[in-house]
Amino acid sequence: MINKRRSTAVLLGLLAATALIGPPPAAADDETTEPPAEPPKVELVLDVSGSMRARDIDGRSRISVAQQAFNEVVDALPDETQLGIRVLGATYRGKDKKKGCQDTQQIVPVGPVDRAGAKAAVATLRPTGFTPVGLALRSAAQDLGTGATARRIVLITDGEDTCAPPDPCEVARELAAQGTRLVVDTLGLAPDEKVRRQLLCIAGATGGTYTAAQSVDELSGRIKQLVDRARDTYTATPTVVGGAAECPNAPLLAPGVYTDREAFSEHRWYRVPVREGQELRASVSVGLDRPVNPDYGVLLRATDPDGRELVRGVDAGSGRTDVISAGLRWSAAEDAATPTPEPGGTRPARTVCLVVSNAFAPRPGTEATPGMPVELTVDVVAASPAPDGPDLGRGWTLLLLLTLAGLLTGLVAGLLTRWWVATWREN
Repeated sequence: MINKRRSTAVLLGLLAATALIGPPPAAADDETTEPPAEPPKVELVLDVSGSMRARDIDGRSRISVAQQAFNEVVDALPDETQLGIRVLGATYRGKDKKKGCQDTQQIVPVGPVDRAGAKAAVATLRPTGFTPVGLALRSAAQDLGTGATARRIVLITDGEDTCAPPDPCEVARELAAQGTRLVVDTLGLAPDEKVRRQLLCIAGATGGTYTAAQSVDELSGRIKQLVDRARDTYTATPTVVGGAAECPNAPLLAPGVYTDREAFSEHRWYRVPVREGQELRASVSVGLDRPVNPDYGVLLRATDPDGRELVRGVDAGSGRTDVISAGLRWSAAEDAATPTPEPGGTRPARTVCLVVSNAFAPRPGTEATPGMPVELTVDVVAASPAPDGPDLGRGWTLLLLLTLAGLLTGLVAGLLTRWWVATWREN
């Protein structure tokens, strides 16, 4: 089991590396240029409006819980992370809504982590004013700038926007439409249905996730996960693709990274051409962006177009609780059904169907739409068969070998027993 998990981890690591240089189907040519490595960039956006005074999280105020979580996250940040912090509703104490709805400031600029400075800036915050979420999101996107890798905003709030326009959901759609490679993850500190719907909308528009946090551990743990995820962001933006309900109508995929959404307990199909001497490697990850019932799972399979299963993927344990993954590998040389080549020619490419299935079930009150976020990585490489091992043969040959081995074992055991008995009697 340990070796299986290790081999799965190696497979997924290879997929993540090789998929970065594979051209997506829509590419005009095969020429690729690897961008220079960039550090992950994350901006934490904290709501400091008046409602954060409420003392309903483990008997503590929402702002004190958020401050403690921030301190724990800053201590655990990897040194290469570039962090920024923006607040909203933190300075204006008056009643003028026009002024209050402009109240958002960046208190820590995006850059190398200054742990002492970040903690000091957050420690002085006191709940004050309005909740201009839309404006804060737009400003945070400007703080992060643009580049080859995706940027992440982690929004922590306990209430809906009180200043629209701009509507925060519309701002999220606007940012996504600009192709800025920006992902917004949202964390809700209050069990309010209207707030939950708004935060789900913001996250869904940008490919992010929504989570409700009702304790210090939940909040700090979730922020750490989201910051860590920024380090795993692909330098190539995933291509949006829509899986089909059956293989014949499924999209044809080239090597690359793809994003899709899958409904609860759904099967989504994709097709990949694989030639003789090539090996298909694929992995899938599904984000747990909403409450689901326990005992869930994700299955990745490769099949023939007629439905005959070629290989079934194995679970990939990464230690993360917000993502569940699976991976597989299959070589065209492993199956006798690979098309026969024409005289003087090579074998034609074989179409392999990939199907992603999930066993998720929503908890009562959980929104079913949009579907769960899916990330699919596909690669086709030269086959790398395992070295030949000793062959014991089959049929009568195997039976004869086993019989001889049994006789030899019995003979040796008998001789050793006679020697031991003789020695015992002499003593």
